Amino acid sequence: MRRVIRGADVPRNLNTLLSLINFGKDDEPSLAVDKVRYKGEPIVAIVADSPREAYEAMAKVRIDYEPLPAVFDVEDALKPGAPVVNETYPKNAFIYHDVYDHQKLRFGDADRGLAEADHVLEQRYQMSPIEHAPTETNGSIAAPDTNGRYIVYTSTQALFFSLDTCAKILDVPSNTFHFIGGTVGGGFGGKVDTLTEPLCILGAMLTGRPVRYVFGREEEMQYGPPRGAERIYIKDGVMRDGRIVARKIRAYFDSGAYTRLSSYAAVKCAAHLPGPTRSRTSMATSIACSPTARRRPRCAASASPRWTLRSSARWTSSRILVGMDPMEFRILNAYRDGDMKAHRREAKNTALIECVQVAAEKAKWPIREEFQRMSSRTDGGGSRAAVPPTPREPRAPPSPRPSSARHTIARRQRRASRHLRAPPTPPPSRPPPQAPSHGATRFSSVFGTRRR
Repeated sequence: MRRVIRGADVPRNLNTLLSLINFGKDDEPSLAVDKVRYKGEPIVAIVADSPREAYEAMAKVRIDYEPLPAVFDVEDALKPGAPVVNETYPKNAFIYHDVYDHQKLRFGDADRGLAEADHVLEQRYQMSPIEHAPTETNGSIAAPDTNGRYIVYTSTQALFFSLDTCAKILDVPSNTFHFIGGTVGGGFGGKVDTLTEPLCILGAMLTGRPVRYVFGREEEMQYGPPRGAERIYIKDGVMRDGRIVARKIRAYFDSGAYTRLSSYAAVKCAAHLPGPTRSRTSMATSIACSPTARRRPRCAASASPRWTLRSSARWTSSRILVGMDPMEFRILNAYRDGDMKAHRREAKNTALIECVQVAAEKAKWPIREEFQRMSSRTDGGGSRAAVPPTPREPRAPPSPRPSSARHTIARRQRRASRHLRAPPTPPPSRPPPQAPSHGATRFSSVFGTRRR
């Protein structure tokens, strides 16, 4: 055995993936200290000369655990008095813009639309976590290079994101690392989270030797990032002729013990949940991102299709309720060019009507002549492009910012000083950089070509 690595050995033992784009708070340690928040969370790392020596050393590790209250249901986690899973978010909810505990989308008066609808259908949808199960598990190799740099071979799907994340956790400049990726042996979003690289590099730093860290299947299943669980409540108001006039949605992301990409996925899904359907009068969506004592998930692009699927499933339930043909129901409620979407974006280049018509033709599914003549390019816009009157909710008070007056005065002084300065002289022109004629072949982001 070469080295035992604990949380105290990690230079910055707290991180969140999206902190690189200033989104969210650092809430996840590379190695747990004092508190373990889910089964399988890493506590110590062992560096040894062979897998057998590493496993033998791991069998000798002794950890004293004290059972803590836990919560495993996303709605229970939001109730008053629920056990706090992660102290970074003491109310068990992600905080957006330093104020709000959910994402919301409002378009018209949903309650009024539901009251005026001929039929109201409400259902609950529950999606379980999904393991990506790549053929090649997460893994990386870090080797010391010259001048205090390190070469890292990794199976990541996000090469530069992983590089910057490692630089942050290990508290070194990003040019300390040379990351080399390759063909990923399956990922599906499960190799974005920079799981093995930080500890792999740290092991190489502490031992001065190359270190390989690759998940076994059990580690991949326990510690790797699955798609998180979601729960959605959807209430639709439908007229007898099949028009959807109102939709109200309340949804929850189970982010597990740490937020990872779940908070960002909630933002995306708030926009995706309306789907390609135009609700004629109103739409209300509220999405909360809440932690539970489960393993950490990743949810971003992978979550949106699942939520869109649930929204699409509502089409089937609603059209059965009014006894309408499924193809004609979709054509009737589809967006057309010029329509205003619920998130205040004009619909452009829409083609759902044509897609349904072609699908019906290929499947030899009969639809009435009036629906065959409909087009995504006509009958949109006009009154359909208007934003209906939308009830405003009281704004939450902004969080106090200390020394705001001092910063305001300083900014005014800087702005005033700009007007007194002489205009800057343009820098002298430089000849374009020449590609070096030595070294290994690689792609250069400076020259835009392969060089030697």
